[in-house]
Amino acid sequence: MTHAAEHLRQQLNGLAPTVAVVLGSGLGGLIDEVENAIRIPYADLDGFPPSGVSGHAGAVVAGTFAGQPVLFLAGRAHYYEQGDAAAMRPALETLAALGVTHLFLTNAAGSLHPDMPPGSVMMISDHINFSGLNPLIGEPTDRRFVGLTAAYNREMCDRLRSAADAVQVELHHGIYMWFSGPSFETPAEIRMARTLGADAIGMSTVPEVILARFLGLEVAACSVITNLAAGLSQAELSHGETKDVAPLGGAKLASILRHLFATGGFSAPAA
Repeated sequence: MTHAAEHLRQQLNGLAPTVAVVLGSGLGGLIDEVENAIRIPYADLDGFPPSGVSGHAGAVVAGTFAGQPVLFLAGRAHYYEQGDAAAMRPALETLAALGVTHLFLTNAAGSLHPDMPPGSVMMISDHINFSGLNPLIGEPTDRRFVGLTAAYNREMCDRLRSAADAVQVELHHGIYMWFSGPSFETPAEIRMARTLGADAIGMSTVPEVILARFLGLEVAACSVITNLAAGLSQAELSHGETKDVAPLGGAKLASILRHLFATGGFSAPAA
């Protein structure tokens, strides 16, 4: 067990969540709903990334959420910060060492379809790694050849759909394309993305999915739509817009998660 995992285990004082949630832009407020919350800054955990993006708290928050034990990662590292696609590997290895079996990832993303406007929520059904980067480059064992045919767990996705139906939130679904960032995409790149079959684009999540599957974790993910992608509206894109709009879709996704956890979490069968 890593030093970070042992430190977390001691801090958790017997709490043993099997589900972890990575909170992207617009969902940080969920940590305020955790009962008997235990908060550990990333700075206190070996290998955890410093938070280099405004709006990301940079802390592990564990406790009970909607009646279920859960571990939230409030913030993530992005490739565009330091040029390291594997920046989240130590954190995810720590989760696996603690006994986490299910990982739910969230992000802010741009929509490639006007009928999926800002404020929408999209469940990721598959992804395109357009960046060409991979967090497993340098892994010396044959474990690096990870199969991604079923990268996104069907049962977890079914649970999300059922919870969305129950709270009457429209849950779009589609393919997420990973660009490295940090600059936003050009209209030409967006036209290419649409031609290749993408439905939303963003600068995160895909490395974590690859790492999670490498570590044997089951994965699901959702995007909070913060803008129409370049060329689909008259406005220039900005990170400020992402931060301003993310809470709108974040509130919808939060309501889905509250119902999902209140009815058993990701490990329970879909209704």
